[in-house]
Amino acid sequence: MIKNDRWIKEMAEKGMIEPFAEAQVREGVISYGVSSYGYDMRIADEFKIFTNINATIVDPKSFDPKSLVDFKGDICIIPPNSFVLGRSVEYIRVPRETIVICLGKSTYARCGIVVNVTPLEPEWEGHVTIEISNTTPLPARIYANEGVAQLIFLGSEESCYISYADKLGKYQAQRGITLPRI
Repeated sequence: MIKNDRWIKEMAEKGMIEPFAEAQVREGVISYGVSSYGYDMRIADEFKIFTNINATIVDPKSFDPKSLVDFKGDICIIPPNSFVLGRSVEYIRVPRETIVICLGKSTYARCGIVVNVTPLEPEWEGHVTIEISNTTPLPARIYANEGVAQLIFLGSEESCYISYADKLGKYQAQRGITLPRI
């Protein structure tokens, strides 16, 4: 087990998170930065808002980018019963002996706003593409450059046999919001 102060120093030295907030920022914002045993990442100010204007079918094997409308701003409004894609402010580099689980922040969850991110595999790196669902019948607000989800780092005594980099993963080193790929 890594003590918190050693863990923080190690994350900064390895460049695992850039930019890196060594302390939790809370004043007047949805918190971000180092937390008790994780890191609260922020959402950037660029979004892709799901729309049914073009009446297409959502298909992960043949995703139609016309299903999304680009938006850039400090506040993104998610339509009722819809979702947006965003990306982390932080660029993440996961060490080979680590896997990262991401969970939405309770401030959003208590408003019916669900944050979904799949696990970040060993040796994956990039901006995290974040899916945010508005489960309510009302429009919902998301605040750019504020906390959106907590990263929980699970370390192992040994390195994994095959990492995401070894597999030449299709989302390796992604920048910006990345749509589904086959």
